[in-house]
Amino acid sequence: MVSVEHTRKAFLLYISTAIFFSLAFWFLLEKQTYALFVLPVVLVIAYYYFVSLDKILLLITFVTPLAINISDSALGSALSIPSEPLMMGVVAMFFFNLLFNRHYNVKLAKHPLSYILYLYLLWMLLTTFSSTLPLVSLKHFLSRLWFIIPFFFVAATVFRKKQNIIKFFSLYIAALSIVIVYTLIRHAQYGFDEDAGHWVMTPFYNDHTAYGAALAMFLPVLGGFILYPNISVVKRLLAVLIFIFFSVAIILSYTRAAWLSIFVVLAVLVFVLLKIKFRWLLAGVLILGGLTFAFQQQIMDRMEKNKQDSSTNFDQHLQSMSNISSDASNMERLNRWNSAILMFEKKPMMGWGPGTYQFVYAPFQLARDRTVISTNTGDRGTAHSEYLGPLSEEGIPGLLIVLLLFGYTVFLGLKLYKSKNREIKILSISTTLGLITYMVHGFLNNFLSTDKLSVPVWGFMAVLVALDVYGFQRNESEIME
Repeated sequence: MVSVEHTRKAFLLYISTAIFFSLAFWFLLEKQTYALFVLPVVLVIAYYYFVSLDKILLLITFVTPLAINISDSALGSALSIPSEPLMMGVVAMFFFNLLFNRHYNVKLAKHPLSYILYLYLLWMLLTTFSSTLPLVSLKHFLSRLWFIIPFFFVAATVFRKKQNIIKFFSLYIAALSIVIVYTLIRHAQYGFDEDAGHWVMTPFYNDHTAYGAALAMFLPVLGGFILYPNISVVKRLLAVLIFIFFSVAIILSYTRAAWLSIFVVLAVLVFVLLKIKFRWLLAGVLILGGLTFAFQQQIMDRMEKNKQDSSTNFDQHLQSMSNISSDASNMERLNRWNSAILMFEKKPMMGWGPGTYQFVYAPFQLARDRTVISTNTGDRGTAHSEYLGPLSEEGIPGLLIVLLLFGYTVFLGLKLYKSKNREIKILSISTTLGLITYMVHGFLNNFLSTDKLSVPVWGFMAVLVALDVYGFQRNESEIME
């Protein structure tokens, strides 16, 4: 028999619900506002900030590929909605917990990769004080904080559970799959034209380069899912199908940097499978860099003879990567890179300040470097390099810290791959290869100022640190359970 107390509570619930929806519809009809309909969602999210921050982090992971960038010309800023406001909330909760609970995993806090990130953020802060545009640099520094704190320092604690690592990968892949479907449907309307392929992913991704970079990062992860131990045949088959789906999307993105990054990853994978030591891999990279520098003039002469423009033909599109005689995109990159180098020569130690490149590079454009898409005001974006950007904005130390960060991350991933636990091996190598695709992208583009790539980049690094800290503190058969 239903008790009187239960009946009373049910009656109050129904009355409250009826009043709420009555008010909500009244506001909708009379005031033309949806505010009250949104309120329950806001309250639920606020509740989880206090009781289950891991769910908030996974929610942000899912909404990031679907987030829309909102620009405010009056303030001269942009915000990705809803991902970045949600991240700001995580940052606030992180500092709240540090101040009042004074608790954070010591091993995570003292991990070598954490120390490198402290140095990375400290130098960015110091160069913010010496910046030629302090307000711009401060905004850049704060935006970097609300990416790194949630998806490295908070995520590393969330990833103490292996299931959360899988959920992190799966949620981003699921949301990105929705974007792919949307993009392919729009692209089909233009006959999969190469020019249309540059913008059909908007408004979710600003252009095909960021979209291609995200696809390339998760392709090795999907490869890892295919080989992951102890999963059902259905899940393995699903991973194969999504892997093929992502591969088609990368091809149709016409993103040459994404294609190049996949080829580099395949070469690294061969090194790993042949059990070639990391120091030889590093030596090979340094030798290749040295030869490129030594023979730069001959390389430039050769590239200037290449007249192949972008094309829907796969081979021709790849050949166009080295066309610096008629491909406007490639020529403009050289203009940006040369401007960054000239900026560095003017301020070699402290740089011009984080985030300032796009506001100060205009006078450094040489007449011989300018292209049909160059502007006198220099208002067309960044240095198109994750390496030359920090060099021009934060000087030599800025570049060296980025190289240290990327180099140690690869070293850590390859070290974890030596584990006898097959789950750790698969997770570590697929995560590391995903990061390498972004590091290759870093030579041609820079996306760490956006949520679309910051979430996977810092999140992937957090995965490696979590595997290192939690995966080896106990018997590997008990990893993160």
